[in-house]
Amino acid sequence: MAYLGNSARTKEVLAKFGMSAKKKFGQNFLIDSGVLDGIVSAAGVTDDDCVLEIGPGIGSLTQYLAEAAGKVVAVEIDKTLIPVLADTLSEYDNVTVINEDVLKVDIEEIVRTYNGGRPIKVVANLPYYITTPIIMKLFESGAPIESITVMVQKEVADRMVMGPGNKDYGSLSLAVGYYAKAEAIMDVPPSSFIPQPGVGSAVVRLSRFEEPAVKVGDEKYMFEIIRTSFNQRRKTLSNSLSNNPALKVSRQQVQEALTEMGINEMARGETLSLEQFARLSDILQRTSAMLN
Repeated sequence: MAYLGNSARTKEVLAKFGMSAKKKFGQNFLIDSGVLDGIVSAAGVTDDDCVLEIGPGIGSLTQYLAEAAGKVVAVEIDKTLIPVLADTLSEYDNVTVINEDVLKVDIEEIVRTYNGGRPIKVVANLPYYITTPIIMKLFESGAPIESITVMVQKEVADRMVMGPGNKDYGSLSLAVGYYAKAEAIMDVPPSSFIPQPGVGSAVVRLSRFEEPAVKVGDEKYMFEIIRTSFNQRRKTLSNSLSNNPALKVSRQQVQEALTEMGINEMARGETLSLEQFARLSDILQRTSAMLN
């Protein structure tokens, strides 16, 4: 088997099928065997695992996963890549390729069908333009997922792992922190891809908690507060939250809730931890229920 984790072999396969990377699908093909090995190692893939790969492309990472895992289910949106994958993965009988949009597939059904409902591991080189929706779909799917190991844009990776008070801290940081422990694994330069992206990348491992990191009365209400808090980062919480009619709270009610928590009433969202957002959500929801 000639692995695809190098420039020459990748170009050979693309030429064979008369293909090039499609911008609309955010395609950048990995050509660095060290990075491919690093991703599989970071994911802790063993022959006992069923791995869901998102966006296999021409199969570069898929080959490495197939060598390590018991089963690989690869979901690829680009139908023109299906014959390419049939060719590059022809020697592996433990790989199933599904030609679908991962945002539309039933993740729980995939887990039931291919792993008997037991927890899976997710590994992916994600398109930059759609990283957050995919991550949130995986978390919110209800499917048993042990971990998610992904290559993403460096800026997005930073947002996943940052804590309060940092410029990269935001709603994605809090959403990831609610569901999983985020660890930065390695930075990956543009030269590791064909074609080279205009920005650096990074690999992040998200180890799923058995239970969410904090307890909150209404998860959706809390995330509405979080999203609103970061939509206009420079606004105070009392201004931004009171301007969202879905939250049904006044500026004074937000200020009183912050005071009750021992937080300055002029605080901005970037200063609050996940635990503080959970408590603020519970207080405001209780206040809103009493007055509306």
